[in-house]
Amino acid sequence: MTSKKYTLLAGLGCLIASTGFAQVSPSHPYTAPHPLYGTYSVTDSNYYSGKKLQQHNDFMVGTSDYPAKPKDMWELGIKGGSFTVIGDVNSRFGNSFGFGGHIRKSLGHVMSLRLEYVYGSAKGLNWRPSSGYTNAGSNTPWAGYNGAGVNYNYKTTAQDLSLQALFNIGNIRFYKAQTGATIYALAGLGVNTFRTSVNALNGSSPYTFPAPGSQDNVDRKDAMKAAKDMLDDSYESPAERDPSVKWSKMFAGYITPSATAGAGVAFRLSPRVNLAIEDRVIYNMNASDLLDGDRWAEQPSLTPDKDFFNYLTVGLNFNLGNKSRRVEPLYWLNPLNYAYGELRRVPEIVLPDADGDGVTDQFDQEQTPAGCPVDTHGVSRDTDGDGVPDCKDKELVTPTYCQPVDADGVGKCPCPEGCVTQKVDDCAALLGALPSVTFKANSNTLSSDAAASLATVASKLRANPNCKVVVVGYCAATKRQQQLSWDHVNKVITHLQEKEGISGDRFIFSSGQEGGDCNTVDIRAAAPGEDGPNTVAPPHPNLRKK
Repeated sequence: MTSKKYTLLAGLGCLIASTGFAQVSPSHPYTAPHPLYGTYSVTDSNYYSGKKLQQHNDFMVGTSDYPAKPKDMWELGIKGGSFTVIGDVNSRFGNSFGFGGHIRKSLGHVMSLRLEYVYGSAKGLNWRPSSGYTNAGSNTPWAGYNGAGVNYNYKTTAQDLSLQALFNIGNIRFYKAQTGATIYALAGLGVNTFRTSVNALNGSSPYTFPAPGSQDNVDRKDAMKAAKDMLDDSYESPAERDPSVKWSKMFAGYITPSATAGAGVAFRLSPRVNLAIEDRVIYNMNASDLLDGDRWAEQPSLTPDKDFFNYLTVGLNFNLGNKSRRVEPLYWLNPLNYAYGELRRVPEIVLPDADGDGVTDQFDQEQTPAGCPVDTHGVSRDTDGDGVPDCKDKELVTPTYCQPVDADGVGKCPCPEGCVTQKVDDCAALLGALPSVTFKANSNTLSSDAAASLATVASKLRANPNCKVVVVGYCAATKRQQQLSWDHVNKVITHLQEKEGISGDRFIFSSGQEGGDCNTVDIRAAAPGEDGPNTVAPPHPNLRKK
């Protein structure tokens, strides 16, 4: 008969579970799993109550940054498990049980409220006899033992109704859309009623318990078995009562406020069903040392520790509601799904650049002809400042005293009457146009082409030993740009010194200048009388590039 009952219960459990799993393939288009929003569409107005519909509409037209909170399902749960008293008398786990049910509603993705009812029956038995009951005088059912030892035992039946706040963060997932399990903590207040009885009489006569101390050298398991075999499980005698605590005739027991706390883990079996394992304690605020019927120590004093119930359960929870108008309880939905989905849908930002010079129209100060290099403001580069852009200048570096220039950027240098040769210190004319050196973006490595250009510069410097050159690097808007400009200039000068054998006093160090490309170093002849340092301390040594 017993096996048939278990078979029936197992069949019912399978039927419930299969019903829950059948909900995984919903017919409504908005409840199907969605890559952006999880199990519902944020844009579907069916999921919002009348109070939230205005916020939803504002969000849809862009006047609100936040979507409305959707309507979600209620949770109905049933559970059962071990219901024990943690107190002065040892609990009997195999003989203590409890069951109950709850309804739960989410307030958000983290917090929810739960109203729960519990019925429990707990038993306990001490393996070692005691005589502490004598301190209570005639107020206990053991008073008739007149100082003899007794094996404390009890049976406590209790009911508890509490409102709890549950907190979970397991649904907030950064790397997947849906969690399969979530952990939670809970705390709450309620009302508790209980009554405790003891097994003091064998029929109508007291038991003959072993004397206190006689069991000290006996194996604990053997002593416990002997005590169980002696008792008849009748629990006919009311335990000691505390007259200061309210006694309910309706429940035939104490009725007091209670507090509860605990934690659990829930496993999502389907959008409709989850399995929860939970442990919580229930503390009775009054008469809390009488849950096991004993509050007296061996010495003439009350026991210092208060009793409390421990409720360890396994339960099935079901989500109730129209799946086309309500989403799963919010503590199962990942609130990051919508935000992540929106980030994925942001199109690539392309800023307009009408002249194609690499500087967006927002910052471009000139419509530059095609092929002309520009500075950071989109203005055509003019290295020698003669008014002719480099892309049209046939004489890239024209000395100031040879300007103004013609339309091709070529200047006419003055010469005293009757002169035959140019002045010795007219280095711009003697050296002619010197090549620029270009680095790769964010790099300080000289290419083979750059090294060849510097070999040409070195050859001209050797042929004109009285001439100096200015090595010019550009950009200083940020610390990184300032240091990179210094690195470029320093690299060119160091290369000319170490690889080409040019003396360091032939160079003027000039980095962080405006009007040029950040990745280019220009080399020009020093003007007559122009001078400057050939070495400069790095502005930001921690940002140096080798």
